[in-house]
Amino acid sequence: MPSDIVGLLTSQQFLFALLVSVSVFATLVTLLTGLLGGNQLKARMKTVAIERDEIRARERARLATEKQTGRGSLRFEDSKYGGIKSLVERLDLRKMLADEQTVAKLRMAGYRGQQPLTIFLFARFVLPFVFLAGGVFYIFGLGNMEEHSTFMRVFVCIAIAYAGFYAPNIYVSNVAGKRKDSIRKAWPDALDLMLICVESGMSVEAAFRRVSEEIGTQSVPLAEELVLVGAELSFLSERRQAYENLGARTGLESVRSVAQALIQAERYGTPVGAALRVLAAESREQRMTEAEKKAAALPPKLTVPMIVFFLPVLFGVILGPAGIQIAANGGIF
Repeated sequence: MPSDIVGLLTSQQFLFALLVSVSVFATLVTLLTGLLGGNQLKARMKTVAIERDEIRARERARLATEKQTGRGSLRFEDSKYGGIKSLVERLDLRKMLADEQTVAKLRMAGYRGQQPLTIFLFARFVLPFVFLAGGVFYIFGLGNMEEHSTFMRVFVCIAIAYAGFYAPNIYVSNVAGKRKDSIRKAWPDALDLMLICVESGMSVEAAFRRVSEEIGTQSVPLAEELVLVGAELSFLSERRQAYENLGARTGLESVRSVAQALIQAERYGTPVGAALRVLAAESREQRMTEAEKKAAALPPKLTVPMIVFFLPVLFGVILGPAGIQIAANGGIF
């Protein structure tokens, strides 16, 4: 009985049926996501509103502590993570598996606060064992790679466990990259809208709030970041810190340059509209330059697909009728 199950799981028919099922499921999910997925912008804005309330509560607690003790305290106690948090703290995983760069990358991916960091550390600790168990079951339990030596099979299992250790980093990097691309594409339009708001007489906080409402249809991550920077401008003791946090969360040089321009404008009293106009023009030019680079890189990338897919079909269409006639006449001679 176990041999029949192993034979069924390793048969070509079963693997082909599994591949077809996964492909059909992925297609259905892709087609129905827009109908059944709900309003992504509304959900993200709800999350940002919760974080804004947390910022308000944390700043009020800090001000109350300063009033009572005469010095600031930014400690924020939170005990809602349960067993995962206790395990991470007991093993001191943050000291072993995380640093400032890890926290910054999580922020760039949109995961802020202690809970995402705790889950990330827990995943880096658990996934190697999970991947190792899966690799041992696939190689030794199902009897795969029997033609290789035992040392090679053990080495493959260790490599799979090593991949599980870096799987959370790869996932966070991919999410951060997609988020940065979305913000980069919508940033010039956001600057144009912000320039219109500022020149119409709005304050910077009102401009951020208004632009976040308008830009959400184009880039949800950018709308989220603008809402957060507006909240930080209202509640943080130093406005400069809010602009610096915006540049650190996005990880984009264009956003950092705008943040520095806003900091200098508030420090020296220079007009904000003039700085935004220049930076908006530079952002549009940079986006056009990136589009031109992609367009210039298309011919080399299309060379191999044309040789592999187009030329054989072209030769078949041109030489096919001649070959049919030659075969019907019994050959060339």
